[in-house]
Amino acid sequence: MSAPVASAEETAVRAIVEIADDCLILGHRLSEWCGHAPILEEELALANMGLDLIGQARALYAYAGELEGKGRSEDDFAFLRREREYRNCLLVERENRDFAHTMLRQLYFAAFMQPMWQAIAATSSDETLRGIAAKTNKEMTYHLRHAGEWVIRMGDGTDESARRMADAVTELHRYTGELFMASPARAQAIANGLLPDPEPIRATWDDTIATVFAAAKLELPEVRVPQKGGRDGIHGEDMGHLLAELQFMQRAYPGQTW
Repeated sequence: MSAPVASAEETAVRAIVEIADDCLILGHRLSEWCGHAPILEEELALANMGLDLIGQARALYAYAGELEGKGRSEDDFAFLRREREYRNCLLVERENRDFAHTMLRQLYFAAFMQPMWQAIAATSSDETLRGIAAKTNKEMTYHLRHAGEWVIRMGDGTDESARRMADAVTELHRYTGELFMASPARAQAIANGLLPDPEPIRATWDDTIATVFAAAKLELPEVRVPQKGGRDGIHGEDMGHLLAELQFMQRAYPGQTW
C-alpha cells in the first residue's frame, strides 16, 4: 500500500516547524551560557541572541499551529513533542563545549539564515512568513556580525584561542552541509512558493565563511561525508539531555503558566 499523500497544509506545517526547531534548539543552547559567559558584555549579548531565536521560534510555531488547525499552541510544539518529532538540523544541537565552539556554530547558522530570511521576505507567497522574515532578518544581521568578529578575534588571537577555534572548525564544519539539504516537506514548500530553495544560498554562505576564515587565518576543511539526519528526527546523544532540561517544567507541571 502506498503512503498517503500529504496535503499542502501538512507539508507547509512540517517545513515551517523545521525552521522553528532550528531556532528553538539553538536559542536554548545560547541560554545555557547564562551565568557562565566569559565577560559581562557577552553574558548580555548571548542571552539577547538566545531570546531573538526563541522569539523567532514562537512566531513560527504559532503560525504552524494556526495552519494545522488542531489546536496545538507554540508551547505544545516546543515542550510536548518527543525527540524523534524534532526536525532541527544537527548543527544547532551540538554542545556549547567552549566559547570558540559557540561562536563558530553561531557564525555558520547566522551566515545561512540571514540570506534565507532575506529570500523569504522577498519571495515567499505567504504574507505572514514575509512579515516574520522582515523582522528576523535584522536580528540575524546582528548575530552574523557579532559571531564573525569573535571568530576573527579568536582565530587571529593567541596561540590558545587559535587552537580552540581550529578545534571548533574540525568538529563543527561537517554539520554545515545539512543546512542546504531540502527535506521532502521543504521541497514541496519550495515548489508551492512558500519557502525559497536553500541551495542557491550556498554561494553567499561560502563567500561569508571564506571571508571570515581568511581574516581569522583559519583553514576550510574538506568534508567528504556531511553529517545529517536531524530533518528525519534522528539526533545525537546531546539532544536527549537538551530536551530533558528544556521540557522539564511542562512535563513535571503540565499546563502551568507564568
